[in-house]
Amino acid sequence: MKAISLLGSTGSIGTQTLDIVSQHPDQFRIVALAAGRNIELLAQQIRQFRPSLVAIADPDSLPELQEAIADVTPQPALLVGQEGVIEVARCPEADVVVTGIVGCAGLLPTIAAIKAGKDIALANKETLIAGGPVVLPLVQQYGVKLLPADSEHSAIFQCLQGVPDGGLRRILLTASGGAFRDFPVEQLAHVTVADALKHPNWSMGRKITIDSATLMNKGLEVIEAHYLFGADYDQIDIVIHPQSIIHSLIELQDTSVLAQLGWPDMRLPLLYALSYPERIYTDWRVLDLVKCGDLTFREPDHQKYPCMQLAYAAGRAGGCLPAVLNAANEQAVALFLEEQIRFLDIPRLIEQTCDRYQSQNRSTSTLDDILAADQWARQEVLSTSQTLATV
Repeated sequence: MKAISLLGSTGSIGTQTLDIVSQHPDQFRIVALAAGRNIELLAQQIRQFRPSLVAIADPDSLPELQEAIADVTPQPALLVGQEGVIEVARCPEADVVVTGIVGCAGLLPTIAAIKAGKDIALANKETLIAGGPVVLPLVQQYGVKLLPADSEHSAIFQCLQGVPDGGLRRILLTASGGAFRDFPVEQLAHVTVADALKHPNWSMGRKITIDSATLMNKGLEVIEAHYLFGADYDQIDIVIHPQSIIHSLIELQDTSVLAQLGWPDMRLPLLYALSYPERIYTDWRVLDLVKCGDLTFREPDHQKYPCMQLAYAAGRAGGCLPAVLNAANEQAVALFLEEQIRFLDIPRLIEQTCDRYQSQNRSTSTLDDILAADQWARQEVLSTSQTLATV
């Protein structure tokens, strides 16, 4: 039985991970949870899974949580803030850590888990996008497994099983196209937050749903695929696949193409990351190709989705620029969700921030450099957005 420490337990990844654990109590158990501010849901999770250690990112919520679980026996140890989340990440009882925290906030806890010798089920793509130059050497140094738990990279990882070294020719990342897949580009100037949150295929958190609407999620996944699988950026392509049945593909040196298929269900990649290399039986809905109907593909519209090219450019530049790109995107998306900027301001702010960072000729990428670049980019977006607001 694998002992799991779960970061981001009340989010989309967290709740689906707990669903897997509840369905397979003979395979998995929860030993530690970390969450943000959803105290009511966290209290329910504590009652059901009885972790020994719990952390909440918001210290002001501690009294509310203590009251909500006052009758729980035995009581878990309660921690707060970033340090508390880090302690959950390196919980001594845990075999594997699921990193479901959204954004760059997941970087330091993931590093702590790696240094504690924990295998990582990586659902936080920003860990590699921002911290790849630091994280990958640590994975090698501490001999842990870094297993992708998002649908696209899990698909690639599954397809690569049994492929010899040097056999990979190209990676094909599939994209749903997001909420505006069928919108004309001229209409994007007038879309609202509510419009952008209407994802056609997946139920996800607000931030990742906006990333899907801009296709920045796919650009970020290109950078993550580069680090996970060692592929050059010229070997990684994006294709729009509206049905989200094929979760990604690989092309081999002999031109054979392998794909991983399944209904849109995030539990599938999570289960594989948790159970690897085993395959665990589930009673989930099986894929019926006849019911799937047509599977279609199209080239992404670069005019509609400028964020993709921004991500490729940042990835090729390397250093801290991917961290700057990621932080600028996080901050711009937050401003859009707060209705402080327009949808098309997101790529504008990201591009301006990356250009300004590059003009400063910063080339090193230590952990301190990455964290400093992250904070600089966020502040730069906030400052620049004030100018946009007056235009």
